[in-house]
Amino acid sequence: MSTVVLGVGGGIAAYKACELLRLLTESGHRVRVVPTASALRFVGAPTWAALSGQPVADDVWSAVHEVPHVRIGQSADLVVVAPATADLLAKAAHGLADDLLTNTLLTARCPIVYAPAMHTEMWENPATAANVATLRARGAIVIEPAVGRLTGADSGKGRLPEPSEIFALASRILARGLTSPDLAGRHVVVTAGGTREPLDPVRFLGNRSSGKQGYAFARAAVARGARVTLVSANVGLPDPAGVDLVRVGSTEELRKATVEAAGDADAVVMAAAPADFRPAEYVSTKIKKADDGTAPVLALATNPDIAAELGERKRPGQVLVVFAAETADGTEALANARAKLARKRADLIVLNQVGVDRVFGADANSVTVLDVDGAVTELPEQPKDAVADAVLNLVATRLTTSG
Repeated sequence: MSTVVLGVGGGIAAYKACELLRLLTESGHRVRVVPTASALRFVGAPTWAALSGQPVADDVWSAVHEVPHVRIGQSADLVVVAPATADLLAKAAHGLADDLLTNTLLTARCPIVYAPAMHTEMWENPATAANVATLRARGAIVIEPAVGRLTGADSGKGRLPEPSEIFALASRILARGLTSPDLAGRHVVVTAGGTREPLDPVRFLGNRSSGKQGYAFARAAVARGARVTLVSANVGLPDPAGVDLVRVGSTEELRKATVEAAGDADAVVMAAAPADFRPAEYVSTKIKKADDGTAPVLALATNPDIAAELGERKRPGQVLVVFAAETADGTEALANARAKLARKRADLIVLNQVGVDRVFGADANSVTVLDVDGAVTELPEQPKDAVADAVLNLVATRLTTSG
């Protein structure tokens, strides 16, 4: 049983922390809630005590003999602050300790996750951006807020991610058992899903990619402390908590978004399945069948090679991971993957052997990872989340080695 400290800031999203608390306690964790004085104006101490089954710690003067301002942080396996207000982020970044929660943040030696929630203007303010950058540089996990309805009639970026997504993130961190996230302070770009190339207003050329493996990489990278940009093409999946999500449709849109995001990235994981071809001509009206039933002849053009472009642009120390979806088996598939690894100037290539009933849309995967130095890592069939973590182990090692 892990000990989790749930810090609650004084924002309207405090009510959502009740659901997060329920998920944590029902999964067997011992949860100590530490609300700020402002948080108690939104949700009272009896609610936190009833849901956690633990006394609520809300000031440094209660149970002084237990030295709560030190002991609570020292005994924690994980601290989750949800919601983390702009004020809390500022205090944490500058080491202020004027209440029990900020004291706890200073004494904790375990991973700390901040789930921000505030108005868009506050999140985008340079002061908040600087505070977030400071916390990330120190190894804290500050997840990106969601986009949606805020207080009143306002909408935008700054909404607390769904409690179920924060819980999934917390569970991954506890399962890994690390005291310091190994991708903290890093920027990881992940692409996911399959692109669609419009043929006419109602049809497109596409592929079977579900985006599940790419989303698994995004979740894993967030749990390891990275700032994650997820470039997502045509998926039907819930948004992972804590990512900066960029939605795209076509291969060209994927190229533009990925090249832009990769400019300052430490690692790029190209898990998306961009279409190799597109219609040579887009028809602005629906293509009709001929009266005699003959099908039209479609002329195709080649799409840009995004991975190769990223390989050419790759900075020293940046890690590029590409994928090879092969229908061939055995030595032929390996030979094709090695050739692609060299051609794209990548550091790692993940070989998937795919087919109608293999990999696409499944929750598990088995892959072979080849690196530019010649090492081969076989990953037997396992959940895609586990595959993502195993590949990110290799990425983290390369980042550490390259400095």
